[in-house]
Amino acid sequence: MLLNRFRNLLVGIILGMMQTNLIGCSSGGDGSVTSAPLQGALSLTISGLPSGVAAQITVTGPGGFSRAVTASQALNSLAPGNYTVSAERITSGSLGYTPLPVSQAVAVTAGSTGAANVTYSAAALTLALREIASVPGAVFAAAPEGDSRLFIVERAGRIRIVQSGALLASPFLDISSRVSTQGEGGLLSISFHPQYASNGLLFLYYTDLGNNIVVERHRASSNPNLADSGSGLEIIRVAHPNFSNHFGGTVAFGPDGMLYAGTGDGGGGGDPAGNAQNPASLLGKMLRLDVSASTLMQPYAVPSTNPWFNDPGGRRAEVWALGLRNPWRYTFDSGNLYIADVGQARREEVNIAATSQGGQNYGWNTMEGTQCYGAAACVQGGLTLPVFEYDHGDNGANGCSITGGYVYRGSAIAELAGHYFYSDYCKEFLKSFLYSGGTVSARSDWVKPDIGNVLSFGREGNGELLLIAGSGKVYRIVRGG
Repeated sequence: MLLNRFRNLLVGIILGMMQTNLIGCSSGGDGSVTSAPLQGALSLTISGLPSGVAAQITVTGPGGFSRAVTASQALNSLAPGNYTVSAERITSGSLGYTPLPVSQAVAVTAGSTGAANVTYSAAALTLALREIASVPGAVFAAAPEGDSRLFIVERAGRIRIVQSGALLASPFLDISSRVSTQGEGGLLSISFHPQYASNGLLFLYYTDLGNNIVVERHRASSNPNLADSGSGLEIIRVAHPNFSNHFGGTVAFGPDGMLYAGTGDGGGGGDPAGNAQNPASLLGKMLRLDVSASTLMQPYAVPSTNPWFNDPGGRRAEVWALGLRNPWRYTFDSGNLYIADVGQARREEVNIAATSQGGQNYGWNTMEGTQCYGAAACVQGGLTLPVFEYDHGDNGANGCSITGGYVYRGSAIAELAGHYFYSDYCKEFLKSFLYSGGTVSARSDWVKPDIGNVLSFGREGNGELLLIAGSGKVYRIVRGG
């Protein structure tokens, strides 16, 4: 009995020693004992940026590791190996911050901490304009993504092509015989189908001879610089009686593949017909249409995700948002829809909402910006207020009519990525801001271009931005200096 107890005690001691020795070890698939892999760390120090300005640094490494870093910190629990620290130029206000080094390699070894330092230096960032074309009557310019050509829209009803820096003699398309330029009308914009490279489809927004708003589809011919003259298909026609202003003017594809059209309220001061707040009217609205299977008999379908799809109360199913006065230009970026809505007498505004969020009421003519219109007080419940606005100021000192632009996603001025650019028809400035998390920041006043009235922005196939002046000249926005 005593011998058995001694034997059991001895076995327990031996097993305990074995367990102690195996701490930090693991069993391999073949039953062998292997040591647990040791990990390392990387300490990243960032300097040279003012308080509140975030760095734009990406750390990549073994096994597909990728981490965005905006401030000094230590990255722990890293697998041993070589890591790359890449820093991007950024901008805040009118200052640009250049990182040094732009890229560096750091070795991380097991049980140790590697170090990387990025120092930003500030310098004034300036922008300038470079003339690239002159087309009398130009009101818009665009290109299919990745296409080196530029398509310039003439208000009179023609589309011209700039290729390799030269304006081609023959128009890409001419519908001038069906376009009215009365008041604010004309051929106002073009949008290329997301698969334009394979299907050649493009969409126009214009006013016809009866001053109605028309969205029309066309197709490129076998000659890529000429549209098929017989390919026109009317998608939608919106009656616009009584006045020759406030037609809206932009047609564009959203990231969801749907076609959007921003219509004006029908014109006249203060929306006398009450169209913008009338859900049974297509005026003063953002429309959203499915044109993936357009035919003569059914040129569009209403997406089932529209807020008033199959609504029994008479609200138009084509409507995505309402309460707009004259959304001359709008754009999509990073899951958001930016609408620059021209004001009446006091306020210019930019409305921003998630592209997945429909049914917003942007307030006109109950409100003009964040100000009640025509009354000391108004009911604001259910209205979506602008995220950005500016007052006209005394005698229009700050402007009178916002010209909405685009969010910069080009590569020539990479530190401006994410900045939304806009101008004003009356003040011909070039300004921008950043929008993130419901907040506007980094408001910048870049340049007062001596080009006359700014009619529109444009965007090239590589993402670089353009300004179109009232003279018909088209300018690229470039780095100054």
